[in-house]
Amino acid sequence: MNEVKTPKKPLIVYYAIAILVVLLINTLLVPMVSQARVKYVDYGTFIQMTEEDKISEVQVQDNQIVFITKEDEANKNAVYYRTGKMDDPELTSRLSEHGVRFDKEIVEETSPLLSFLLSFVFPIVLFIALGQLLTRQLMKRMGGGKDAMSFGMGNSNAKVYVKDSAGSIKFDDVAGEDEAKENLSEIVNYLHDPSKYRDIGASMPKGILLVGPPGTGKTMLAKAVAGEANVPFFSISGSEFVEMFVGMGASKVRDLFKQAKEKAPCIVFIDEIDAIGKKRDGGKFGGGNDEREQTLNQLLTEMDGFEGSNGVIILAATNRPESLDPALTRPGRFDRRVPVELPDLQGREAILRVHAKKIKTEPNINYAQIARMASGASGAELANIVNEAALRAVRNHRTAASQADMEESIEVVIAGYQKKNAILTDKEKSIVSYHEIGHALVAALQSHSAPVQKITIVPRTSGALGYTMQVDEGNHYLMTRDEIINKIATLTAGRVAEEIVFGSITTGASNDIEQATKLARAMITRYGMSDEFGMVAMETVENAYLGGDTSLSCSAETQREVDKKVVDLVKKQYAKATRIITENREKLDELAKFLYEKETITGEEFMQILDK
Repeated sequence: MNEVKTPKKPLIVYYAIAILVVLLINTLLVPMVSQARVKYVDYGTFIQMTEEDKISEVQVQDNQIVFITKEDEANKNAVYYRTGKMDDPELTSRLSEHGVRFDKEIVEETSPLLSFLLSFVFPIVLFIALGQLLTRQLMKRMGGGKDAMSFGMGNSNAKVYVKDSAGSIKFDDVAGEDEAKENLSEIVNYLHDPSKYRDIGASMPKGILLVGPPGTGKTMLAKAVAGEANVPFFSISGSEFVEMFVGMGASKVRDLFKQAKEKAPCIVFIDEIDAIGKKRDGGKFGGGNDEREQTLNQLLTEMDGFEGSNGVIILAATNRPESLDPALTRPGRFDRRVPVELPDLQGREAILRVHAKKIKTEPNINYAQIARMASGASGAELANIVNEAALRAVRNHRTAASQADMEESIEVVIAGYQKKNAILTDKEKSIVSYHEIGHALVAALQSHSAPVQKITIVPRTSGALGYTMQVDEGNHYLMTRDEIINKIATLTAGRVAEEIVFGSITTGASNDIEQATKLARAMITRYGMSDEFGMVAMETVENAYLGGDTSLSCSAETQREVDKKVVDLVKKQYAKATRIITENREKLDELAKFLYEKETITGEEFMQILDK
């Protein structure tokens, strides 16, 4: 049974309507507008206004006289007066006598053909040309090219990077992700020589999912694969598929894969794929998003519609892998998951060296020390650290970045810029000095704490009035129970020092309290480090790559017990910090006085005073 379609009106109908509109405008609207500014008066009124010196200018025409008054002459929207022409021989002398400017219109015969062309033909041609231009632009936006109406409703708008061996990113430009590069190098080998894989009967994964925290270099790795393989690279963000109109996202997916098949072998990279690849809820909660689900269904269909041997490799990146639909991450679609984690110590050093090549630096920079100080930093943050060091060198009128610039830029990224206009009172400055020395003293006198690198009481734009920097000597992947407990004691030490020395407490320990509570709760609910609950998980971590939000998974009675244990644990470490500071009160006073005078001291200076 054939589908019966409503016949479309021919294009000539629309053009006929346009011509009719133009004719109506020329015959009715234009004369009405022009006549609105002309006022008719009798000849007697004209003579009277002339004798009263009200008229400024007169134009004598064949059958009428047009004039304007002195009052309206300065007005751009002035009213023109007209009157019938009479046989008046004294008109010229009368106008001259009263100082009126006058002339007679010279009538030039206009070609009727030219008048017709200008009045009717030219507006119609212009109208048709604009209609054609707008139609073409609309067709481009709705599907592109000749097949716009039959193909779909949206172009993919993917950025296409063609083969360019000179300016493309290579694996050498991406440091600190050796495991990820090793996984992806197989894709490069396949694109260079697919025959050896076909001979053994192996097929390449259709899709590779790059997962990891923000700023670790997922997008850069995808570009490096394309640069190493020297193939076209299609890049598009998942959010670009999301449209207001249902069906446009699916159309963009179709268009993207159509372009990819035409340019094969190539790489298609979809950044932030979780924007369209979230789990489908079946419309239980709020009815779902039909547009997003249709886009996801179209993506699944397209990935099933071509074989891995056709040279099209799909790369996708996300920092929320747990939110992706299982149909998207199953084998046959995204076959391989490549973690792109935060770099370790060696990785951070390598990344710093790569980015340091782009700026002028002094030859004696210790990148290993900078890498240790930047523990937990991503590739993007390390690149920002190097750039901040270069900017600081320029501000200080130097031509190369130094070790001090690098160290200060780490502090800028961690704690913000120094607040030049923040002036603390002497008492506040003294309180902050004792607070920070309290942290450093307890950290140094505990056996399982990281060494103190730097102590400062210079306020920062992040809101911190001072901070104590501790730096581990090497990679630190695991934390023992003793290390966590000692860290909680170190966090409480600032408040302890305030209470012992001044007999009162301040709001300066708010961040310390938050961190100590979080660590204590994690020990009990997630790490299984309590005797009462043992290896029982009370909380689950969600969005591990985006801050690690937790959700409670225990009863209200258990939660009360957990809260009690958290309070007891923090109080115990507070008492421990109190004991340490009380036993070393003389060193506390000496170090706090030294920090008060210097405002910033190094770990070496701190240990020299502590050990003497």
